[in-house]
Amino acid sequence: MNGFLLQATIYLAVAVITVPIAKRLGLGSVLGYLIAGVLIGPVLGLVGSEAQDLQHFAEFGVVMMLFLVGLSLEPKALWDMRTRLIGLGGLQVSLTTGAIMAACMFIDLDWSVSLAIGLTFSLSSTAIVIQTLNEKGLMSTQGGRSSFSVLLGQDIAVIPMLALIPLLEKPELYSYAPSVESHDASISLIHGLPGWGVTLVTIAAVGVVILAGTYLTRPLFHYIAASRLREMFTAVALLLVIGIALLMSLVGLSPALGTFLAGVVLANSEFRHELEANIEPFKGLLLGLFFITVGAGINFSILSNNFFSIIGMTFGVILIKGWVLLALSYVYKLRGRDRLLFALGLAQAGEFGFVMLAAIVKNNVIPHSISETLSLVIALSMLLTPVLFIVYEQLAKRKIAPAIKVSPDEIDQRGKVIIIGIGRFGQIINRMALAAGIKTVVIDHHVDQIKQMRNYGVKGFFGDPTRPELMQAAGLHEAEVLVVAIDDIAASVKLVKHARKERPDLRIIARAYDRNHAYQLFRADATDIIRETFDSSIRASKCMLEQLGWSGYDIENAVDAFVTSDRSALQELAELWDPNIKTQDNKAYVERARAINKEFNTGFMANLAKIVEQDVTEDDDTQKDEQPPFEVGG
Repeated sequence: MNGFLLQATIYLAVAVITVPIAKRLGLGSVLGYLIAGVLIGPVLGLVGSEAQDLQHFAEFGVVMMLFLVGLSLEPKALWDMRTRLIGLGGLQVSLTTGAIMAACMFIDLDWSVSLAIGLTFSLSSTAIVIQTLNEKGLMSTQGGRSSFSVLLGQDIAVIPMLALIPLLEKPELYSYAPSVESHDASISLIHGLPGWGVTLVTIAAVGVVILAGTYLTRPLFHYIAASRLREMFTAVALLLVIGIALLMSLVGLSPALGTFLAGVVLANSEFRHELEANIEPFKGLLLGLFFITVGAGINFSILSNNFFSIIGMTFGVILIKGWVLLALSYVYKLRGRDRLLFALGLAQAGEFGFVMLAAIVKNNVIPHSISETLSLVIALSMLLTPVLFIVYEQLAKRKIAPAIKVSPDEIDQRGKVIIIGIGRFGQIINRMALAAGIKTVVIDHHVDQIKQMRNYGVKGFFGDPTRPELMQAAGLHEAEVLVVAIDDIAASVKLVKHARKERPDLRIIARAYDRNHAYQLFRADATDIIRETFDSSIRASKCMLEQLGWSGYDIENAVDAFVTSDRSALQELAELWDPNIKTQDNKAYVERARAINKEFNTGFMANLAKIVEQDVTEDDDTQKDEQPPFEVGG
């Protein structure tokens, strides 16, 4: 017991120390875990051979990770990926296997050994790549999605690969790796079955996962939810993942692939987010533990005896895979940063390479001594993966994303209202205007957004609204209202300044992203400045007061008083704001902001009392003309 606690303390302590340091240095958590493993294994010798046994347990983190990835993909999205999944993934595996096999045969290795090595190195690290893509926010990019397609295709390819390995057996070789046997499953649903029987059992297992996920999980989750015990949800989430992994193992399939399929089936479930919340902590810890064991398993004695040859093999694998991936990126028309991400992100060997090596040694394809060297190459290439991502980031900074030149549209209509930006904010304003029978001219600098709105029957024009000639064509001198609703802060301020210069009488309603943006729009002389989250926050506050038993009359008075106090404070701070000084360094601004925060409640109560005492009978239009530019919806 004490030995177990000591080992647990070592693993957790080194992770807590090294991972935050690696993150702070911009190296990423994965490299932090790998360095932690190197420190407690080869460097300090705090852990020994038990790290390999622990690695088999920690590999379950990969299974959980793919389950969570599946939960984020609807079946339709997976079907849409089929071309890249089969075509891009299949080509990567085939071409990489062929290239590495040719390189091995060039140095006089037997064709069967060369093929086995090629298959092993064709696989990339699902765990490291997906973890890093998510961590760096790159999964949603075209390069990230293509990388994921290849990784998923590789996981599928593992199944026929493992089936092929026994056919490469060399009777004259004998395996001296008893530890491999110890990890074999003691029971199997396909052992001794003929080929057609194995096929039927495998298809049945996949069918069970799909049918159970579709029809049985919902009543099970409702039953667990009725118990109102949070730990039961955690238990059923773990049971689901472990049970599917076990079933897949019993029929000879990849547990990671099985749980990914289950995740896709449950992607539309109302319990999806609850499952994610319960699985995520276990996935993170197990993945971290897996990376630590990879680092701890590096045999530096073999490395020191064959340093140049092993380093050469490692970089050789990375270069071969990188060139194959780069060629495929041209075929599948990836551009710029996406091409770099795709080629560098998948250039390493992966954790399934260890599974392949175990099968290769077990089936007497290569001697155990060679497998130790190959295992070291896999580990080193995985260790270099975070470095490859750092190289990608440095190269991406210098590489300008290719600009797709699209000519601006010719604006052939006029309206009382010009709306710049047809995103979430601008769409609502446009719909309100059209519903009221008001003609609008809609302009956006995102051509995809314009095309999307045209699909729904909303006419808009593509172009750069900061160009004076475009605004002239849109009818700036005839319009009554200009609505600026674009995300680009600099462009919105530039547009407001130009519009105010051309039309001093024009009512300009501008969307503000935050306070600094609001101050800039105030200096640009916008008529109404609408802070995009303020109105929704006020509505949420109304719901809160209503729940607490306030009457509608009291709620409206309280809201009016709060908005009046906030508007007054914001306008006062706008006068003190200086765009050339950081806000925290502007002493006058900071001191007045602190004073306003202290005075705010007093001012709020005074305004509330004032509103309650007087009967507000002023005309709404007159009232609006007297208001400062920070509106209630601002």
